[in-house]
Amino acid sequence: MAEIDSSGGGKKGGKKRSKKMSTKIDMTPMVDLGFLLITFFMLTTTLAKPVTMQLNMPDKTDTKETSPVKLSETLTVCPDENKVYYYQGIPTEAGTVMQVTNYSETGIRKVIADLKAKVGSNFTIVIKPTKKAKYRNMIDMLDECAITNNKRYALLEIDPDTEALIKRSGK
Repeated sequence: MAEIDSSGGGKKGGKKRSKKMSTKIDMTPMVDLGFLLITFFMLTTTLAKPVTMQLNMPDKTDTKETSPVKLSETLTVCPDENKVYYYQGIPTEAGTVMQVTNYSETGIRKVIADLKAKVGSNFTIVIKPTKKAKYRNMIDMLDECAITNNKRYALLEIDPDTEALIKRSGK
């Protein structure tokens, strides 16, 4: 509240002048109001919403037998730190060739799109990240699956045969 100082001013004798009143303003309620407004806006403001990708997992209680996937309809992709290894077939067979590309739209996206157009709707991607792959590389591969509208993919841990194929390719 505002306080009024009525002590006045001036000299004791002589002409009578009007008393000058000084005012003091108590700022406590203003500070309270400021903190109430800050609290209100902090609680009512929506922060940045996280962007998520839907990932469907199989039901653990499902005992239904799954049909095997043909090797000709499967692409195995091994995301690495700066490049992507990919092959078709079984890594222990002599005819399996490991190839290398990058994460660009002319890289792995083109490989996936071309193979999907050739194979059709039964096209499956098996993603096996290498030991040096970062979390970002895995997300990039999942994004490529979403961009190419590929709904059939599997996430697996890299096996020693695939690691040996990468080392043999020398890329």
